[in-house]
This record gives sequence, C-alpha cells and structure tokens, in this order.
Amino acid sequence: MADQNPTLTFNNGYKVPIFGLGTWKSKPGEVMQAVKDAISCGYRHLDCAPIYGNEPEVGEAIKAKIADGTVKREDLFITSKLWNTYHKKSLVIPTLKESLTNLGLDYLDLYLIHWPMGYKEGGEKFPTDENGKTLYSDVDYIETWPAMEEAVEAGLVRSIGVSNFSKDQIERILPIAKIVPANNQVECHPYLNQKKLIDYCKSKGITVTAYSPLGSPDRPWAKPDDPLLMDDLRIVRIAEKCKKTPAQILIRYQIQREVIVIPKSVTKSRIEENIQVFDFALSHDDMKTIDDFDCHGRFLHLTWVQDHPHWPFHTEF
Repeated sequence: MADQNPTLTFNNGYKVPIFGLGTWKSKPGEVMQAVKDAISCGYRHLDCAPIYGNEPEVGEAIKAKIADGTVKREDLFITSKLWNTYHKKSLVIPTLKESLTNLGLDYLDLYLIHWPMGYKEGGEKFPTDENGKTLYSDVDYIETWPAMEEAVEAGLVRSIGVSNFSKDQIERILPIAKIVPANNQVECHPYLNQKKLIDYCKSKGITVTAYSPLGSPDRPWAKPDDPLLMDDLRIVRIAEKCKKTPAQILIRYQIQREVIVIPKSVTKSRIEENIQVFDFALSHDDMKTIDDFDCHGRFLHLTWVQDHPHWPFHTEF
C-alpha cells in the first residue's frame, strides 16, 4: 500500500505523504503496537508530539520496524511539535533534541509550533495558579520562529511549520520569516472544513494537515449529546453507496482536497481500513454535499485559555 500513498510537495521541495497516522490520545501501552501495525500495512507518515506522552513508545516501534527490514529511516516522514511551555528562543532546540532522543532519530521531517499560545516556562506542562487558572508566558511566537529556523540550519529538522494558527497569526510570521512555514496543522473535518484557511495557506505555499478528521469521538470532554460525525446519516449514505466505511469517506474527502490527513487509531483492523482509500474517488456531487456540512463546528475550543492574547479562535479563520 505504501506506493499507493501519494505525496504533496512542500514549498522547500521536500515531499510529505498525504496520509498518515495520528498519535494524539494513543495511550502508552497501545501506541507501540499501533505504530508497528501501521508501518506494516503501508503507513509512512507518523504525527507525534511530546505532550501526547508517548514519543518513547513511538520511537521503539520505529526502531523495531527499521530493524526487521520493513522500512528504512528515509522511507518514513516523522512530525513532532514544540509545546507551549518552550516558546522561549533558548528552549526550542534543547526541546527538539529531547523529542529526537525519545523517538530515536537524528532528524525530524517536520517540526511545528504546537499552539500560538505560550505558557509559563520552567515547570508543569500545564502551569496553573492556586485557582486552576493557566499561567501564561510573555514570549511571543514571533520570537520562537527564528529558533525554529535555526533547527533547520543545524540539520535537526528538514521542514518547519505551525499548528492551530489562524490566518492573522501566519500573517505576523511571514514578514520576519527567512523560512516560510511549510505546513499548518489544524482541526479539520466536514463540520469545520476550514475552506477559507486552506485557500489562504495554499495562496502562501503552505500545506494544511487535518487533525481530528473523523470528528475526534474519543476526545475526553465530549458530551453525550454531541454530534458524532461518523454517525451522520449523510456520511453513512455516501459510505454505503461507495461500499466504504464512514471513516474512509471522511479520509478520502481530505485527500481529494489536497489536505494531509492523519486519522488516529490503535485498533489494527481500523488502522488497516483507514489506508484503504486509494482505490475509489468521491464524486463532485459527494464532495459538494460534504462541503455543505460546514457549521463552524469546532470540537477543540480551548475556551479556558481564550483570554490569552494569542488564542487563535478569535477570528473566523
């Protein structure tokens, strides 16, 4: 299946598989086998982050699949992210090196600023005061970006980008950037199709990665009455017509938009199913139907930090 996984080309010439495995919410004790299963059935793109708490296990799985001859390092595309408590310029490269150590790698293919909001440095990953209020850093991500560029110059990472950044926030980076961001990773699914942001990013030569493309049904804060994207009857009908699963329809939707897509699963059968999306195409009418689902239905709001000056959801896109 790996040769059926097409690539997009970044603005620096590097190629990224358009389909990969997300590891957010993949628990330690489950993620190692999930990554092994994914690589065995053709996945070549793994999306990671230290805040997920599982990079050492992901690294063990990568090491095992290289050791058994399934892949070489150069066959894989590995992403990690800079957490909010490390936005200070002096912390960026040491933090990146920690991820490299945990993943057992000499370089990353892509390194992203995980969120535009900086949190107080030097303590907990989610620092709070005595009332449970998140403590913020006074570091602006504009100060962080040059250190990301230094990581490229040092050969520690091939491409750099951002995650959860709005159009206005990207606009602040571009004038000071020696290296234009290669990618913006954002929540993206039919209820929040991000068309305006995707069109903007493409106009600047920035690719977009869709996280939570299946609607993140296992998010910890989900309420019982929240809509379940994969149960949406309109998706179910398209899936039945195409003889595919609802998840496969949602993944294929992003691929046909030239959006990188990283569904998460730790279940072997679903991992195998999710990559079976290159043997069919959605019709123009199906794509239009799914486009029309958009209701700005964001599942990840981070409303508890909305008073942060760099909270990204103040604007429409």
